[in-house]
Amino acid sequence: MSDPKQVQYSPPISPIPHAGAEVEVEVRETSSIDPESGVKRGLRTRHLSMMALAGIIGPGLLVGSGGALSSGGPASLLIGFGVIGIIAFSIMQSLGEITTLYPRGGGFTQLADRMVDKAFGVAVGWNYFIIWIAVLANEYNTLSAIFVFWSDKVPLWGYFLIFWFAFLAFQLLGVEAFGEAEFWLALLKLGGLVAYFIFSIVYASGGLPNQKHALGFQYWHNPGAFTNGFRGVATVFVFCSTFYAGCESIAVAAAETRNPSTAVPLAIRQVFWRILFIYMGSAFFFGLTCPANALGLANATSKALQSPMTIAIQTAGWEGGVHLINAFILATCLSATNSSIYIGSRTILFMAQHGKAPRFLGATNTRGVPTRAILFTNLFGALAMMNVSTGAGAAYTYIVNLSGVSTFLVWGSISFIHIRFRGAWAAQGRSVKDLPFRAFGYPWMTYFGFGANGFLALVQGWTTLKPFEAGKFVDAYILLPLFGVVWAGYKFWKGTRFWRLGEIDLDEGRRRDLDLDGEVLPSSLSHSSSSSSSSSSSPDPNPNPNQNQTLKSSSPLWKRILRNF
Repeated sequence: MSDPKQVQYSPPISPIPHAGAEVEVEVRETSSIDPESGVKRGLRTRHLSMMALAGIIGPGLLVGSGGALSSGGPASLLIGFGVIGIIAFSIMQSLGEITTLYPRGGGFTQLADRMVDKAFGVAVGWNYFIIWIAVLANEYNTLSAIFVFWSDKVPLWGYFLIFWFAFLAFQLLGVEAFGEAEFWLALLKLGGLVAYFIFSIVYASGGLPNQKHALGFQYWHNPGAFTNGFRGVATVFVFCSTFYAGCESIAVAAAETRNPSTAVPLAIRQVFWRILFIYMGSAFFFGLTCPANALGLANATSKALQSPMTIAIQTAGWEGGVHLINAFILATCLSATNSSIYIGSRTILFMAQHGKAPRFLGATNTRGVPTRAILFTNLFGALAMMNVSTGAGAAYTYIVNLSGVSTFLVWGSISFIHIRFRGAWAAQGRSVKDLPFRAFGYPWMTYFGFGANGFLALVQGWTTLKPFEAGKFVDAYILLPLFGVVWAGYKFWKGTRFWRLGEIDLDEGRRRDLDLDGEVLPSSLSHSSSSSSSSSSSPDPNPNPNQNQTLKSSSPLWKRILRNF
């Protein structure tokens, strides 16, 4: 491992008005290594776009949706995915506005320091890290369980060790390898879902060989659209929040993106199609082809057997289909594990560089790889081994379930950060027209996202009250007071304070794209890039990235609305 001092975090270089100033700033702006965080800007626009469209989609959606379907029924599944989808859309619009303007290391956890209070940033950052170590443990457990299903000659812990070292080695290859792997795995996931959607349409319409009658909406009538009333709907909300977790990871990856002013807005807009096609499509077709009272949804011995896809294919007459679904779940699990390590390691890396985690985790090597943060994050994957012991199984389940309420807390924090940012932007006399990306529906969508996440964080565990289950109640609500304790504790320890709107720094952290003409850009964005290229010799390290606002503001209303999607 190389000396961390070579790439240790340092504040941005201020321009000096002398003959050499332009050269100094230009090198800083065009280097592939980010001068602040030491990570490499290796993610291309297509990588970030596919991460936004199909990244982080893993066994949670394909297998976990079976538990949601069993708890609430097909109508509850659609409602849950739809409501959480609207909230996710509002969060991504907020995130797109601030991340496009400030594509620096740390994402929204660092912006929490600047827009609110460093103690608030500490609470948000550690809460976000909890999400990904919980998800990582679950993904390792699922991976190992899939191979045990195929062959139990190797014990569960043996498969875990194989995958643990394999993923560690792959992550150390660098961000380009990660981005390329996610790109092709995302394409595979999209192709698999399209194939299942086509199968569902044929199956529901009675077009399969030897099928006696059309399935139609039979399972909406028997066992019914709602299997457990409103209680079932409320339970599904918690499931769905876990499935949607990861949409916000674009902000974490922005610092390692070559062209953030192009890639981030494009990725944000593609989240709409992710919600509509992947989540709503899956909810609809799972409820259409799999009965909510199928025993396998809750009691199957294998992860693959718990998937609504497996039950639907077996009910249609293909018993061997479980192996195909197992292979598909394996591919999604590889992607989800890879992404969990990436997001978790970058989160802890940026926190360490800003004094919110142990400093030794904030180093990168000469290739821009945060080796220590990757190893530290991957160590938490060993929590999956708690599930080997039946006595530790309950504790393991509680740890994994923490990711649900954590998502509501993080999303609500993003909305709050956006509200503070807009307040500071107006208080300091700046025009909204100067923003390179404007959140759709502000302020209503942003306040909706903030209020909805706060409400869901409070009510997501109400089903544990009657009958009262102490373990599940603590699991549902422990992170709410813990968030406040971390915020207040760090604030007391370090003496941080809540920033006034007029004190917030709105300029530090902006940078140019590296490939102004190197990638094929959408027509709505190419004007901005060409304009920026013509002024690339400017010594200003924080140039106004909004070169095409005149063009945007003169566009018809319907085009400006469509651009957000």
